[in-house]
Amino acid sequence: MPGAYDDCTEVTDFCVVEATTYGYYPNLGANAFFLAIFALCGAIQFFQGVKWRSWSYMIAMTVGCLGEVLGYAGRVILHSNPWSSLGFQMQIACIIIAPVSHCLLPSPFIPNTYKSYQAFFSAAIYLTLKHLILTFGPEHSRLKANWYTWIFIACDLLSLILQGAGGGIAASASTNSAADAGSHLMLAGIIWQVFTLAVFLVLAADFGFRAYGHRSTHSIAAVELRRTLKFKLFLAGLAIAFVSIFIRCIYRIAELAGGWGNSIMQNEGEFIGFEGV
Repeated sequence: MPGAYDDCTEVTDFCVVEATTYGYYPNLGANAFFLAIFALCGAIQFFQGVKWRSWSYMIAMTVGCLGEVLGYAGRVILHSNPWSSLGFQMQIACIIIAPVSHCLLPSPFIPNTYKSYQAFFSAAIYLTLKHLILTFGPEHSRLKANWYTWIFIACDLLSLILQGAGGGIAASASTNSAADAGSHLMLAGIIWQVFTLAVFLVLAADFGFRAYGHRSTHSIAAVELRRTLKFKLFLAGLAIAFVSIFIRCIYRIAELAGGWGNSIMQNEGEFIGFEGV
């Protein structure tokens, strides 16, 4: 980051760790753990993609996991040298972009979703709602089922572009104004994502209430599906995923709103809890 410590490349008596953007040595164990987890997930998704011949899905998911691996590798580098420009650039760009770039996990509980894939992590939830609507009654939805995919993934694309561009600008900034511009772009992207998720939640809840209110009209297949434990667990997992994404975005807004080096950004425990976990 630009400023009085522009020439710092490692920790010295003058270039103290407290003067870095994060103000601490990233925890080696925690960051190595997340690096390994995402590397394992990437490998699993690669072999699943080959097995099921889901080539686009495999590429998108593997690239998303690779982004996380590179991001946490950057934090491992920062553990060794908190002033490392390479480590900072890797983690600020890759950890911001990768969670938005994961794709849909196919659901064995809803018909035909093994053939569905998209390029964004939150698109998993959007696409799942599409198939829930097709299964439990398109007439109960305010929008056509396919519209959820196109509208909300388009919104995620805009969020991805803003966050990615902002992260790249911030990571390579040589002036305070450029760093602030990158931060503001990232913040705008995350705020837009939160707004998108909120609108989606309203529409999803509306469909859920309407479909449940007309459950007597569901097909036999839909009723049998609704009664299975696997499907109930799937819905619970879907809800947890949505809440996790939403909380992560709220955390990122608070983190970036205070500017570089603020107290939230310099709290690794909160980063691990809200971003990593």
